[in-house]
Amino acid sequence: MKALVIYDSAYGNTAKIAEAIRSGLPDGAVIRLIASLDPLHMPDADLIVVGSPTQGGRPTPAMVAWLDKIPAASLRGRRFAAFDTRLDADRQGIGLRFVMGLIGYAASRIAMSLTAKGGKEIARPEGFIVTGKQGPMAGGELERAKAWAAGLDAAGLRRAA
Repeated sequence: MKALVIYDSAYGNTAKIAEAIRSGLPDGAVIRLIASLDPLHMPDADLIVVGSPTQGGRPTPAMVAWLDKIPAASLRGRRFAAFDTRLDADRQGIGLRFVMGLIGYAASRIAMSLTAKGGKEIARPEGFIVTGKQGPMAGGELERAKAWAAGLDAAGLRRAA
């Protein structure tokens, strides 16, 4: 299986999660920052894993612009999974928790965009917890990211390659 992890990062936390995800995928998985990847010419991959920090319920503006530039139907039949980094809603006050529930998170918006471009979602969007806007990651999240990525192979990707 050829896997490609694509991410944007504001404070380095999403980059750490992306690397943990890459390490949980089969050998040869490649990791790329969106600034280094032309969305008009996506590399060949059996699995694309895309992630961003959550900012106001959305991916970063750079990630939104990058996703918008992917040509319509260009991901037809390609498998993907989406992730984000986010605050833990359960540890926020009632007001912020309500707002977070209302506006959502980056991963689900990434997944909707990739589906609209023809991609096939193979796992529910996943969020990884940061302890504050600038981090650091909550304890155990890097290990959880690696395990989540390993679980993507359990979805039958290696057999489909």
